[in-house]
Amino acid sequence: MRERPEDIAPNIAFERARVEKLLGSRVTFNADAQAAYERFATDPGTLWPGNFRDLGASVQRMCTLAPRGRITPAMVETEIATIRGTWAAANTDPDMQLIARYLGSKAAQIDEFDRVQLAAVIRICQISASLSAAGRRLFAASRAAKTSRNDADRLRKYLDRFRLDWANCTN
Repeated sequence: MRERPEDIAPNIAFERARVEKLLGSRVTFNADAQAAYERFATDPGTLWPGNFRDLGASVQRMCTLAPRGRITPAMVETEIATIRGTWAAANTDPDMQLIARYLGSKAAQIDEFDRVQLAAVIRICQISASLSAAGRRLFAASRAAKTSRNDADRLRKYLDRFRLDWANCTN
């Protein structure tokens, strides 16, 4: 979104129309509220780490909470504070920081459930002597029930889901 700020206003309108269909009612911005939100959304300092997914969620929150279908400047201020708080919290999350070290901005696209698991896997990879050792540790409980005990292959496939490999996780 940082590279195409001209797409933000049309995407805000698109997301608002999408949510209107979901809610079954019309939702509009107060003129001052729309101007304030677009200024925030297009500001080069606005990160949008989740890209259009963050923008869509933000518009949906405002539309859903809009009394009588009208988004006000006060609602926009509250939404901006919420977004900034969420982004600040993500920057202090040690799991997110670890994953971002390997995935960069794509880390923001990982669901929280997967984030916790992936961070744990990366930490095990970092302290293990080999891919096989990491796999044995990670899959110890389930290994007994498996007919195939190739823990290294299971770990390799898991990491591949995130376009990672064991060697990258050990740096």
